Amino acid sequence: MSDVVSERWRKSSYSGGGKDCVEVAEASSRTLVRDSKQPELGHLTFASGSWNAFVSSVKAPRAD
Repeated sequence: MSDVVSERWRKSSYSGGGKDCVEVAEASSRTLVRDSKQPELGHLTFASGSWNAFVSSVKAPRAD
């Protein structure tokens, strides 16, 4: 995890400044995600393309 220390972690603007959310950092072709309440527990790593597809699907309007 030492390569992550220099990464800039950011929270969603929808979090309202609270600590109950996830944080995301970009690292070359990877996207790192961690719990903002317990960052010492580590992070999940996703290929940037997979993370972008996930975010796009969450933002897309639902067809009910």
